[in-house]
Amino acid sequence: MSKFFSVKTNVLGFLLAFSCLSALANETIPVKGSIISAADTHIQYWGRISFANPQRPAFNYPGIQIVAAFQGTSLRMMAKPRSGYFMAQIDEAAPFKVAFTGERDSVVTLATALPAGQHLVRLMYVIEGYEFYPQFWGFVLDEGCTLVDAPATPSRTIEFIGNSITCGYGNEGVRAEEHFDYATENHYYSYASITARALQAQHWVVARSGIGAYRNYGEAKTGTPRSCMPVQYEYTGYAYDIDLRQRPGFDSEKWDFSRSQPQVVCINLGTNDLSTNNYDLQLLKQGYQKLLSLVRQHHPKAKIVFLCGSMLGGKELELAKQLLDEVTAESHQQGDKEVYRYNFTPQTGDLGYGNDYHPSIPQHEKMASELVPFLRQLMNW
Repeated sequence: MSKFFSVKTNVLGFLLAFSCLSALANETIPVKGSIISAADTHIQYWGRISFANPQRPAFNYPGIQIVAAFQGTSLRMMAKPRSGYFMAQIDEAAPFKVAFTGERDSVVTLATALPAGQHLVRLMYVIEGYEFYPQFWGFVLDEGCTLVDAPATPSRTIEFIGNSITCGYGNEGVRAEEHFDYATENHYYSYASITARALQAQHWVVARSGIGAYRNYGEAKTGTPRSCMPVQYEYTGYAYDIDLRQRPGFDSEKWDFSRSQPQVVCINLGTNDLSTNNYDLQLLKQGYQKLLSLVRQHHPKAKIVFLCGSMLGGKELELAKQLLDEVTAESHQQGDKEVYRYNFTPQTGDLGYGNDYHPSIPQHEKMASELVPFLRQLMNW
């Protein structure tokens, strides 16, 4: 894994820099200032997060968001060492990447020398954390300062279910021939995240690179029955092979669907199912149908949109479109009229490629520019 470690921003001309202190997960963090617990009720959390330990919220899907308003002139963030990469934004300044990559890195300075007063911080977890088991531990403010009420949470909510495309795999990469690196995955610049910001909506993500509707990347023609999306969708975090794993943890915690009822659910799967030439179209269709049934069961009032693209091409693209059209039409025949279809323009390379030929940031921006007007009209947003 890359040891990339950087901050790129300027908060209203004020200094922002890393300050990495040493602490073990079970020690008191040796910092000066007002320590704000992750359980503070002023903090807003969006996404599939386990609060089994309210002081150490745990997660591993990209797109998890943490929002808080704070007093004072500085802000530090606390997290479990080796939690991975976040994007941070202070007030309306440009967002920047922060990292918890060291074995003992637990505190990062997000801002110093801010004007005295109230400020807003937005954090987003931007990688797939299934190897890191990230945890958020809270904030450190100026001595005597506290959190205050944050702006109201957006009433619009979109759920995105997907694979590496939705995660933002390799979108910060500069060479298509280079392979996966956590340093070049950034969900903040994914089509899903861009779309949500354009529509002023929360977005909740259930996505993992390599996952399929019935068969994960490179797996047997008969499918991946223990870890494909219709199985994983039921859990708070990515749970790998649920039937075989014995280790307890939040990734085996069943998700409480009452915690979020999105108005629209976008499903972008099929690329991995069709990625190698030993797929079974009937099983793929059944996988789509099973996932649709689960989403409808848990979100009875949501509009559900099957997306297709942008990495597929040729015969596989046409097969995916055909199957999704069939599943959508059959759902209408069975009385569910709130299932829809949308096809992204296939990528051609004119906007460059990310790592392993995944969509580049300009390609993600193009995808969002196509999806935003579709959802705006569909949802009357």
